[in-house]
Amino acid sequence: MHPLNLKVMTWSWSLFGGATFVACVVYGLIVPAAFHASQLLEQLLPGFRWLTLGSFLLGLVETLAYGAYAGAVFTLIHNVVLRRSQ
Repeated sequence: MHPLNLKVMTWSWSLFGGATFVACVVYGLIVPAAFHASQLLEQLLPGFRWLTLGSFLLGLVETLAYGAYAGAVFTLIHNVVLRRSQ
């Protein structure tokens, strides 16, 4: 088994987070308010309020950053465990 590439994983998780955020916002614009997660997004993303352009951009930046953090931490932990198990 080979170690994971930190740069590739960080970008992958970051873009996944951003794409998921955009999908949630689009879904929220399509369905009635009772069926989307606007309140959840407001609780998870500091400063995010449903829905203005500035708030959307802030939420996108935050989810990209959270994704990058998750990708980096996951990759580092995976590579440490991989090295110790060989």
